[in-house]
Amino acid sequence: MAPVRRETPEGLPVVAALEYQGVVARCIRRLKEEGETRLARPLGAALSTAVAETVLEGTRSPLIVPVPTGRAAFRRRGYRVPELLIRRAGLPVSRMLMNVRATADQRELGVVERGRNVSGSMRARHARDADEALLIDDVVTTGATLDEAARALTAAGFRVRGAVALAATPRHSGFHVNAS
Repeated sequence: MAPVRRETPEGLPVVAALEYQGVVARCIRRLKEEGETRLARPLGAALSTAVAETVLEGTRSPLIVPVPTGRAAFRRRGYRVPELLIRRAGLPVSRMLMNVRATADQRELGVVERGRNVSGSMRARHARDADEALLIDDVVTTGATLDEAARALTAAGFRVRGAVALAATPRHSGFHVNAS
């Protein structure tokens, strides 16, 4: 299956390993909602392929930065899904982002509301030697969370190379298909 290429509303390039539908969606929901962590290994392998395609050989490897998990979700699950997937992909985790305020559940929000919901919700540690970063998330819908994460990293001195998600939902308005 070919990776899904998208662009967030702010123009951040996103590569998703899979389309969020059918069996893929069911597996991700089982990982996130039912604690089926054994699914993280094959899903992490898919994520690894998308990361490898994004990180060009011969260039300095960026920090692999997961989108932070909310406190309530972490308490409910006992693990951070993006970090678990990164580890199962065999990649190093650089926890550079933190949530500075709670946000509403994004599932019930439209494109504009998602952007407002996450605006200003993250902060990043300051970059050392102008590090490059690659954002990682489990599922991307509109791209609002990735845009907020990129904003926080950029404000801290990072150069955000792009984002990789395990899966992308089918097209929504506000989330653009990248023609490349």
